[in-house]
Amino acid sequence: MQLIVEGPVDVTPAAGNAWTDPACPVARTVDLVGDRWSLLIVRDAMDGATTFTEFRRRLGIARNILTDRLRRLVEYGILDRSAATDGRRHTYRLTEAGQDLFTTVVALRQWGERHAFAPDEPRSVLVDERGRELARLRPLSQDGTPLSAGTSHVRKTG
Repeated sequence: MQLIVEGPVDVTPAAGNAWTDPACPVARTVDLVGDRWSLLIVRDAMDGATTFTEFRRRLGIARNILTDRLRRLVEYGILDRSAATDGRRHTYRLTEAGQDLFTTVVALRQWGERHAFAPDEPRSVLVDERGRELARLRPLSQDGTPLSAGTSHVRKTG
């Protein structure tokens, strides 16, 4: 089974396995980018990392794991890989699909700010170009009404 994203890029579940839950968009997303290292690579790409060396330095990740995750993220259409100007290395950039993960990364960050730190514990802060912290993400209905797990449900199709 394959999922098609961004034109001709074919993506398959992690390591060629079957989808965890074929009809669930959350499960498919986790199958594609849900491991710790993949999401941290995407986060660092959003923060300007573009080379193997930059990702490795920022993350402290083993070379073989980083090589595998970068390869998979390129295969899944989340990163583009191109030859660097020196011809010896590659550079990595987020694709449109990769950039679409921004809201997901912000949601994870905001959850962590609320639930993974003590109130006075130091942490990084995501700010806009004016230096202001981002507003809390909240799902809204089409008419702008705030939603929660208790006020929404999954409708199965097909």
